[in-house]
Amino acid sequence: MWLAAIQLVSGRRWQDNREQIAAELALLPSERPLLVLLPENFALFGERQGYLDGAETIGEGPIQQQLAEWARDYGIWLVAGAMPTTITGADHIHTSTLVFDPSGERKGHYHKIHLFDVDVADNHGRYRESETFSPGEEPVLVDSPFGPLGLSICYDLRFPELYRRLARAGARVLLVPAAFTAVTGEAHWEPLLRARAIENQCYLVAANQGGTHETGRQTWGHSMVIDPWGRVLASLDSGRGTVLAPLDPGLMDELQRTMPVLGHARLL
Repeated sequence: MWLAAIQLVSGRRWQDNREQIAAELALLPSERPLLVLLPENFALFGERQGYLDGAETIGEGPIQQQLAEWARDYGIWLVAGAMPTTITGADHIHTSTLVFDPSGERKGHYHKIHLFDVDVADNHGRYRESETFSPGEEPVLVDSPFGPLGLSICYDLRFPELYRRLARAGARVLLVPAAFTAVTGEAHWEPLLRARAIENQCYLVAANQGGTHETGRQTWGHSMVIDPWGRVLASLDSGRGTVLAPLDPGLMDELQRTMPVLGHARLL
């Protein structure tokens, strides 16, 4: 079993981003089963109006059609990190993760719960996702050959209670698609990722945006795969590329047997 994260430097246009993704998918190894995670904003990376104009209804639209085709053509579990999706009758939208199996069937989706409304000491400065997006309400697990997949998006990473809830519900692999800023990423990205893997004894796959974008925003990169002991198995500093590492189910079982952290937790 293999886990992969594709790192991108996405722009405003889906057509250009699609070419970046297709180039990385064409380089995937032949081993299966293989799970591939795309980063947040893989399809569109821009401003509010671009997200509103490009949002698709869950189950419809050219972006989702392409994702399903890729999953089927390559025989992979494809987790579409986060893309804008519509909310019926609302002037806001969701940012959502979609999971496709190797037949191209959508097996589940998750709407980002924690919205990034912060000020950062970078060239963008002010981030207010709530001006465009509405938060999701429910954690989501998706069954897969890799074990249950615990879904999250970017800023969710700072809220350990979400991941503990996913782990207690049976998650074996935690997925973190992101567009972490360069400033916050340098300070906190890897420590937070490793902590979420260690404290929940899960594999963790993190796919980040990694460069300077058309908008001038700078993202941190350092996409990685981490094992349940907190070891970074593969990582990519910046730019476009793919990181890949094997999943060992026996390692998770052994750690949970010898150090049953979830069973010892008393503050629930």
